[in-house]
Amino acid sequence: MSKPPALRCAIYTRKSSEEGLEQEYNSLHAQRDSCEAYVRSQVGEGWSALKTAYDDGGISGGTMDRPGLKQLLADIAARRIDVVVVYKVDRLTRSLWDFAKIVEVFDKHGVSFVSVTQSFNTTSSMGRLTLNMLLSFAQFEREVTSERIRDKISASKKKGMWMGGQTPLGYDAEGRTLKINEAEADSVRHIYRRYLELKSVHRLVEALKAEGVRSKRSVFSTGRTRGGCDFDRGALFNMLSNPVYLGRIRHKTEVYDGLHPPIIDQETFDQAQVLMAENARRRGEGSRRRTSSPLMGILFDENGERMTPTFSVGRGGKSYRYYVSASAQRGQTSDGGILRAPGPELEHLIDGLVSRLAHDGSVSLSRVDLRPSGMELTFAGAEDDPLALVSERLADGERAWRRGDDGVVVFSPARAVFRGGRRVVIGAEPAPGRARPDRTLVEALRRAHKLAGPGGVLDPAVRGQSLTVYDRRLIGLAFLAPDLQRSILSGTFPRAVTLAELLRIKLPARWSAQRETIQNSANH
Repeated sequence: MSKPPALRCAIYTRKSSEEGLEQEYNSLHAQRDSCEAYVRSQVGEGWSALKTAYDDGGISGGTMDRPGLKQLLADIAARRIDVVVVYKVDRLTRSLWDFAKIVEVFDKHGVSFVSVTQSFNTTSSMGRLTLNMLLSFAQFEREVTSERIRDKISASKKKGMWMGGQTPLGYDAEGRTLKINEAEADSVRHIYRRYLELKSVHRLVEALKAEGVRSKRSVFSTGRTRGGCDFDRGALFNMLSNPVYLGRIRHKTEVYDGLHPPIIDQETFDQAQVLMAENARRRGEGSRRRTSSPLMGILFDENGERMTPTFSVGRGGKSYRYYVSASAQRGQTSDGGILRAPGPELEHLIDGLVSRLAHDGSVSLSRVDLRPSGMELTFAGAEDDPLALVSERLADGERAWRRGDDGVVVFSPARAVFRGGRRVVIGAEPAPGRARPDRTLVEALRRAHKLAGPGGVLDPAVRGQSLTVYDRRLIGLAFLAPDLQRSILSGTFPRAVTLAELLRIKLPARWSAQRETIQNSANH
């Protein structure tokens, strides 16, 4: 009697949840023991269990993205396996569609499939029919379970319960409700108050960054952290429209009275909704205007990102047109970089440069790159030597060099710089006698002296005062060198060094070192 061929058996195990996996003997071990016992019962047929463990703990059977399953399929493709053994069919997958794809791989490489507790074998047509029927019921059960969970969540939210998810700033989760975190609740009230003052989410983002207000920081049991960073516009829009701060729970399109206390009163919340709706309406009107943006398609920031035209609405309903980079639209910032520039001012400045450098049409503007120290204008020309032509028309501080066979780049020191951390102004340093003080810097300097002077927080006679994060940064301005303070008041302070920049850099105590630090920042 001939000896049966040896069949290499791979045992696959899976558990949907992580609960119990830390135990010395868990569900995965129990599944493997049952499968190994079945393989030993078939030793007369040449079966032998492979030592490789194909395990997936804490992963749903509704996905194919499982490390153990991927390794199993890879070894099948490498023809290292003859039989796949599982405890139950649904350990392999709960999806009929996924099972069809897996069986196709099995058939392609001549691999059989066995379920220990259900005695199915894919080598026969009847076995395949039975397996398909079984998986249909498994998928049906999974869908019914999902519907039951959704119904439970819906019913719980109608009762005002907190059903989990990311805990909003201002609250801590406590069972099926939320309790107020007083320190964070003050931040929430401050954010709503500042939004109603500034009337712009974009300005609110920059104000909160300067004031040191950050998002909620969460620490998971694994040690991983989330949050604790600067707010972006999306997070603020969500916070300002979230009814949870009114003591309510939202479920899809419905809002129900919650079991938790409110942080924001109804009047403040309604004012924020009206303001956001009005701003959205104005943005819509602005985007429909047929205002020409001649730099569209040829304007780039220092990282090579294209800057596109957009609109914002300021105080009194006045509309402003800007060129904004993709990074700024995602809420990112840049240390010293140019992410946003006012359209009319920038276009007027570049139009003047082009009129002087290419007034006769011999060269044409093809690209503009904004830099922290100026801007680069790329011209293409039909002249035999466009560099020589443009070089004759350069002003003080400008320089030109060749790019390619028929292109020339001109650098101009005219700059786009931030003023007060909010607004962008285009232009070179002001000429003597025409300097204008930066009102934001002047007011900040006055407040710093008020904090540091008699009756301020540094006055030994005054007790019990505390400083906000923003004021702690601001008070250092009172100790600037006298000539630097005079330059702020007279308007001769470097325009490139804004209040946001002053609060960001670490100013040394020595006056000479302060002057050097500020000069380096201005030249950056």
